[in-house]
Amino acid sequence: MKKIVECVPNFSEGRRKNVVDALVAALTGHSGLALLDAEMDAAHNRSVITVAGEPQALARGVIDAVGKAAELIDLRQHKGEHPRMGATDVIPFVPIAGMSIEDCVQLSRQVGEDIAARYQIPVYLYEQSARVPARQDLAHIRRGEFEAIREEIRSNPERKPDFGPCEVHPTAGATAVGARFPLIAYNIYLRTPDVKIAQAIARAIRFAGGGLRYVKALGFEIQERNQVQVSMNLTRFEATPVFRVFEMVRREAERYGVAVASSEIVGLVPQQALDACADFYLRLENFSANQILENRLADALPRETALAEFVSSVAAPEAVPGGGSVAAHAASLSAALGEMVAGLTEGKKKYQAVEERVRGIHSQLLEARAALHRLVQEDSDAYAAVMSALKLPKETEADKAARSEAIEKATRTATEVPLRTARLAAEVLDRLGLLAEIGNRNARSDAATGAQLAFAALKGAQYNVLINLPGVKDHAFAEACRREVDELAHRCRETIHRVDALLTQPGE
Repeated sequence: MKKIVECVPNFSEGRRKNVVDALVAALTGHSGLALLDAEMDAAHNRSVITVAGEPQALARGVIDAVGKAAELIDLRQHKGEHPRMGATDVIPFVPIAGMSIEDCVQLSRQVGEDIAARYQIPVYLYEQSARVPARQDLAHIRRGEFEAIREEIRSNPERKPDFGPCEVHPTAGATAVGARFPLIAYNIYLRTPDVKIAQAIARAIRFAGGGLRYVKALGFEIQERNQVQVSMNLTRFEATPVFRVFEMVRREAERYGVAVASSEIVGLVPQQALDACADFYLRLENFSANQILENRLADALPRETALAEFVSSVAAPEAVPGGGSVAAHAASLSAALGEMVAGLTEGKKKYQAVEERVRGIHSQLLEARAALHRLVQEDSDAYAAVMSALKLPKETEADKAARSEAIEKATRTATEVPLRTARLAAEVLDRLGLLAEIGNRNARSDAATGAQLAFAALKGAQYNVLINLPGVKDHAFAEACRREVDELAHRCRETIHRVDALLTQPGE
């Protein structure tokens, strides 16, 4: 059976999208990994990114992401509702297929040791990986947060990390790494601004306070909603199901005369957990997961790969995904080819003189690929927004004005998205041009193939920019977009000719 592990690292950044994008790029920069989810929470100033894949590829991706977080996040400047002790705050590994919890414990210890050695970040092992029983509880490790650990780690034996120095990293703090069973991050919002009520309910329901066995809970004030939140981790949802947690919070809130406003799941949730909620609230008799239509279809129909699904969706007689999404996908493939060429160059004695330069190119291509992958969906979303704006009512003058404004805004976005694709495709082409010249000569054809693909992606993105411009009322914006894509295409045409010459000139 193929080994698959899930990892859900939490980073202390939930407000700067460019930083979170860089973390995603670093985390997913190795083959054999899939990005499942990325959540940003501005109030908590925290992001939760879910990836899964082959264990060693996942380990490399996590270690790269920790380094990127240490580079971009400074805990001394960090403020948010959620407790934190590190730029990369916590790294849990979860067994999915072909892996036991013991295998994940071993993987977590390997990763923790590598993080400490490479970045001089102290690492604490927690949950199933803990060597100290008290450290099974993450809250015990994180008590007092970054500031307290910074003061105590040098002198308090209880604060001695499992790996790394007895000194927090000056900006990245400390990190907890461990193995755990599947967890559900679940929040319930209450119709009150009184945070003391949320904190009292959290104390009542969490296991540490005598509540539900597999619940960890904290109470927070969410100022922008004028509400409070009971924020929970459900560590064994089979034993303590979601509906039981919801009901207990609801009953506790009623004691204070407060109603539940809503609830949310952060990140991913197992289907089994939602099936249990349906069973409980609908009082279903003899309910089985086999009764769910999608489950039966998934079992009965032949499975397509993600690539085949994308190609099939493009071939379907629907407007999306269309040329803009295909251009972004093509550019992401060209970046991937460049990463391959860079990887085949690094570590080779023959190319030692250019290795540092190639490593820089490799990192840039990795980030570009992740951004282009997101643009595939963003292009479809932008087109859908234009269609939605066109369907708005136009009965009154106010309707017409609101519709016109919505169309302008959506069309502008539909222009900006392929423009971003064109910029990234041009960057990728530039990097591939360099790799074709200085990279591993045995992979030169791969670099050239990637370059041609990047140029095609650039032209496709250009066409998608140009087709939207007639609908843009802001003529200065439209002219600037037209001029930029024209200049990109002109400059990159010279690059693609140079790359083509490397492969086609006699004697080369």
